[in-house]
Amino acid sequence: MVITDTRIKLISQKEGDFKLRAYVDITFDECFVIHGLKIIEGQNGLFIAMPSKRIANNEFKDIVHPIKPEFREEITKHILEKYEAEKSNVVEE
Repeated sequence: MVITDTRIKLISQKEGDFKLRAYVDITFDECFVIHGLKIIEGQNGLFIAMPSKRIANNEFKDIVHPIKPEFREEITKHILEKYEAEKSNVVEE
């Protein structure tokens, strides 16, 4: 699968959630899109959280996720590169 489009929506730190950095929509092969990935600042740096839903015991379960670790790494690397590029395009206020 080839990533053919990535859209990043940066989150202002004024919006309240200080760990959430951006929302991401990613398209594969110009025919399959995943909305609602999140870039989150964790204890060990940035990571990508897959779209999830709350289940009965008040925990969250991923709705979609890569099966192979190599594909997760590819997605993560791609998204974080796009995120850094998007941040550099934004003028600090």
